[in-house]
Amino acid sequence: MSDDVSLLVATHGAVRVLTLNRPAALNSFTAEMHGRLIAALDDAAADASVRALVLTGAGRGFCAGQDLNDPAMAGDEVPDVGAVIEQRYRPLAERLFSLPVPTIAAVNGVAAGAGANVAIGCDICFAARSASFIQAFSKIGLVPDAGGSWLLPRLVGRARALGLAMTGDKLAAEEAERIGLIWKCVDDAALMDSALAMAARLATMPSRALAATRRVIDAGSRSGLADAVGLEARTQGELGRAHDFAEGVAAFLEKRAPKFTDR
Repeated sequence: MSDDVSLLVATHGAVRVLTLNRPAALNSFTAEMHGRLIAALDDAAADASVRALVLTGAGRGFCAGQDLNDPAMAGDEVPDVGAVIEQRYRPLAERLFSLPVPTIAAVNGVAAGAGANVAIGCDICFAARSASFIQAFSKIGLVPDAGGSWLLPRLVGRARALGLAMTGDKLAAEEAERIGLIWKCVDDAALMDSALAMAARLATMPSRALAATRRVIDAGSRSGLADAVGLEARTQGELGRAHDFAEGVAAFLEKRAPKFTDR
């Protein structure tokens, strides 16, 4: 594990674990934390030994969103919130959506504002039973960011997305699972074991195909049928020429476990 102050980095076999580490501030984002997180995601993307990534928070919360006491948001002048989004949250959302390995969020407490949208922006989101999700933006006169305006209606539909975003009400983890906002709600004590088990499972699977699965599903949600099927065909053509497809077919025919290596 690294000795970084605001972000802890650990490796468990082929799984990279990133832990937001400002527990006294509920792991709220600062410019420094953003820099470390983006660098850690880039490092995971560039490291061929990493085949899955887990993102979680230290202490009693996952992430409370933007730290309003951060110098970028405080001071005598009115902060340029749009510039903060463009410089930090947009690159973070785009990096998560484009990572070449599957991403798993382990939400251990409150996930509010941008913290909630970073969590649900991961491919698979586990939440402790005591965790909650809050689209807190309306409480300070803003709109969902960090990809939230794109994610919410696709995950839970327009009516629920508007309700969550406009009221800013707390959504319990069990209800988040019921309405399809997250993958699974688990007992608090089982959270990290569940997330790490899923990460370890995905790490043995064809990483390149998993990342491509994310890409075609995201693209399909904003395209017509013909475009979606066309992208499927192009993607299958690329994957069909790769090692993992040949290995998967050979392993199936030989009745053995496959050894996937593409990324």
